[in-house]
Amino acid sequence: MGSLYRSEEMTLCQLFLQSEAAYACVSELGELGLVQFRDLNPDVNAFQRKFVNEVRRCDEMERKLRFLEKEIRKDGIPTLDTGDNPEAPAPREMIDLEATFEKLENEMKEVNANAEALKRNYLELTELKHILRKTQGFFEESDHSILDDAQQALADDDNLLGDRLPAMQLGFVAGVILRERIPAFERMLWRACRGNVFLKQAEIDTPLEDPVTGDQVYKTVFIIFFQGEQLKSRVKKICEGFRATLYPCPETPAERREMAIGVMTRIEDLNTVLSQTQDHRHRVLVAAAKNIKVWFIKVRKIKAIYHTLNMFNLDVTQKCLIAECWCPVNNLPQIQQALKAGTERSGSSVPSILNRMITKEQPPTYFRTNKFTAVFQSIIDSYGVA
Repeated sequence: MGSLYRSEEMTLCQLFLQSEAAYACVSELGELGLVQFRDLNPDVNAFQRKFVNEVRRCDEMERKLRFLEKEIRKDGIPTLDTGDNPEAPAPREMIDLEATFEKLENEMKEVNANAEALKRNYLELTELKHILRKTQGFFEESDHSILDDAQQALADDDNLLGDRLPAMQLGFVAGVILRERIPAFERMLWRACRGNVFLKQAEIDTPLEDPVTGDQVYKTVFIIFFQGEQLKSRVKKICEGFRATLYPCPETPAERREMAIGVMTRIEDLNTVLSQTQDHRHRVLVAAAKNIKVWFIKVRKIKAIYHTLNMFNLDVTQKCLIAECWCPVNNLPQIQQALKAGTERSGSSVPSILNRMITKEQPPTYFRTNKFTAVFQSIIDSYGVA
């Protein structure tokens, strides 16, 4: 008889299970929790065992469930935990579970891809809206004093070189860049173009959402004036190097106003589509959150059963699985009852056989826990024996 200081008497048993009934029998023994199986294939590689494909399928299902769980947490949806402990599903139910998870994963990936594309489009339109507003202010400021300053600055440089031009046509590019990159961007423009460009900038007050990471980022609108195709090419390469996004900006106020109206209309339409996409995503995740805990338990039980079956040996007829296990002597009747229940559940006509073996090996210890000691046993189960 076991006590708090003395392990219960253990015995080594040999099991003979019909191939069709093995899954159901191991499932019943797992629910009982009184059996410790020995690995009868210690020299066989994990990838060469009989049920390796089933274990891989379980791994793939777990990966899909973790993906769904991550998306549920991202949206802050509470998962329903009823405390249910469902039995391991029958092997044929694996196909239904796989189909369900595959459908949910594909739907979520499609929704995410669409949402990301819409957000990227929305970000581009928002940036273009800010560019049109800010550049309108640049051009209107002090009756084109910006252009006068730019022409004067560039003309002064040409005077130094002895190439005074009576009049010149300035080109410009407009775009947005991350706010923290502006100082380095200015220095690079000044050095690479030898001071022959004129940069004007204005910060965007509201943060913009990055469509990939979802982070809030602060950006700055800039406009660069220059003369000649060579400088234009150099400026564009620098913008590309600093990951600045360039946008088309019309030269006349009327064209800019017309473009701004078109941009605002498209932004409103995008807002509607984005809200509908978000609602659909939320509905899918809410439905998944109700079952995800139960799905996790089912998949892990299936995986544990196949992992245990990989420890068994096949007999010469390939119709019977042989297993060895340690179990408490006092619980042998319960174990035999579980084997009988598993055999009946599987519909097999051949009963499972349990034989006690005589051995001089040191048996594992088994302490039956109560309400008080179960807490300490769970700590040992989690962290191992010191």
